[in-house]
Amino acid sequence: MSIITNKETRVVIQGGPAGVNAAKRMAEFCHLSQIPFNLCAFVFPPSAGKTNEIPFGSTLVSVPIFKTVKEATKEFPEINTSLIYIAPNRALAGTMEALGDPNIQLISMITEGLPEKDAKKLRIEAEKLGKVFNGPSSIGIISAGESRLGVVGGSYDNLMLCKLHRQGSFGVITKSGGLSNEIMWICSQFADGITTAIGIGGDTYPGSDFVTYLEKFEKDPQTKVVVMVGEMGGDLEEKAAAWYAEKERRIKLIAVVSGYCQEELPKGMKFGHAGAKEGLHGEGSARSKAEALTKAGAIVPDTFGGLGPVIKAAYDDILAQGGLPLIPEEDIATRQLPKTIEEAIKDGDVFAEPLLKSSICDDRGEEPLYSGYAASELIDKGYEIPHVIGLLWDKRLVTPVEAEIIKRIVILSADHGPCVSGALVTIIAACAGISMAQAVAAGMIMIGPRFGGAVTGAGQWFSYAVKNKMSVDDFLSHMKKNVGPVPGIGHRVKSLRNPDKRVKALISYVKSTGIPTPHLDFALSVEERTTAKKDTLILNVDGTMAAILVDLGFPIDALNGFFILSRTIGLIGHWIDQKREESRLVRLFRYLANYTSTKRREVPPLD
Repeated sequence: MSIITNKETRVVIQGGPAGVNAAKRMAEFCHLSQIPFNLCAFVFPPSAGKTNEIPFGSTLVSVPIFKTVKEATKEFPEINTSLIYIAPNRALAGTMEALGDPNIQLISMITEGLPEKDAKKLRIEAEKLGKVFNGPSSIGIISAGESRLGVVGGSYDNLMLCKLHRQGSFGVITKSGGLSNEIMWICSQFADGITTAIGIGGDTYPGSDFVTYLEKFEKDPQTKVVVMVGEMGGDLEEKAAAWYAEKERRIKLIAVVSGYCQEELPKGMKFGHAGAKEGLHGEGSARSKAEALTKAGAIVPDTFGGLGPVIKAAYDDILAQGGLPLIPEEDIATRQLPKTIEEAIKDGDVFAEPLLKSSICDDRGEEPLYSGYAASELIDKGYEIPHVIGLLWDKRLVTPVEAEIIKRIVILSADHGPCVSGALVTIIAACAGISMAQAVAAGMIMIGPRFGGAVTGAGQWFSYAVKNKMSVDDFLSHMKKNVGPVPGIGHRVKSLRNPDKRVKALISYVKSTGIPTPHLDFALSVEERTTAKKDTLILNVDGTMAAILVDLGFPIDALNGFFILSRTIGLIGHWIDQKREESRLVRLFRYLANYTSTKRREVPPLD
């Protein structure tokens, strides 16, 4: 058997991320104990309507999230327990909500730092309603093999070591969360383990005390011995001693009280727990508590280290009296938590074929590696954006000259005003209140054969000509017959008489570096021939970029990326500009549209 919580316990967790973590630990316990997962719902208003996915064995359980406890218990009327993982400033209202729900009979509050006045209100309300309120600052409650509320019991390995998948015969009540795990381990090593362990929390005004649970253990025939861990401060241990001394009890009580070090320290000093403070006149000291418990008939070892032998002696007495059968080792076998795929691969148990391959970036270490180079080291040693482009696009560190050329390409093609198609679409989207990412993406969709897309096309065909050692005439004949207009040649506004200064500046710098430029030279030769026919058939910025980038060794398929990368800077700028200017929704003026549809006419009768 167990007390407080059992296989019939059904839980709602009130709270956010900390509650999700507790749910995962609870699912691990249910997997170990081979029982159904007992969490029904979360209450967390910011995420209401969504679900939290909780690993359970080798599956995922979707647990719904509600706005209120009432909604959760209406959907799951079997809920009878609430765990409180709400911040201290909101915990009072959330716990009152749980106490006010007729379905819920047990509340365990994990919240730390709850104001004392709120703790008093909650205890009074729980007593008035006849409900159990455990905490605040409770690590939780666990009944071996039946139910786990919160993270009490620790990691999965510790659950197995403490044999918490099946019932023993020792009850545990503690103020300290950490010590509760230690006591459970001792009970499993020196005896047969626990029935139920409860962390009541170490606050000055707990919702329930030692006596609350001692009375329940007294009525539980499975529990033969209770191990109680107290500490200095308050009078809960003295009340437990008085309860135990009232009459002969069925259960045997073993107790330890921490805080003897207080005798060497100034009176009134407070320790980690809010309630761990000895009174100025010595009341509530660890020694006085231990003496009261000893006088009441409890077994109180001299030190915490003496608990093991005392627990073993108590267990041996139970066995000698025939109080319970020995549990054979084969009956207490446990099952491991399923490995994750990552763990199984690391252990060599499985081979998983990768879904994709990355040869440019590795993010498995402390920081990303760009083609093997740590990002922070690139910064520390003075490398810049063009070098990162080289590593991620061509898997190499570009030279200083190449880096400067790339930088100039990005600067010269970053923007071309508000009227080109990509910028215009981004501006219209910004004026319609569209987010930056969506608006810029809309502008980028315009990049194609007629806007920026000529970079890749020009690179492809200039490279084709150079690779096949074609003359300009042969090249132009081939393009006219098989392809069409030469990508990268021609401009709507610029001409020989009105040259594009961006092109002139880029060509001038590249030529000044002395690097080989066979593709750029060929493109300029093509320009000489095409402008002889029409002065607007100049080598434009797309064609110039393409020829230079092919000369630098970048793959053809990467060339449009330079236009996309650089023009994105401008598109973001236009979006910010419209937002800053609080621009209104754009509607096209009618005079900009040529209406050529049929004039108004009568609609014929419908046959």
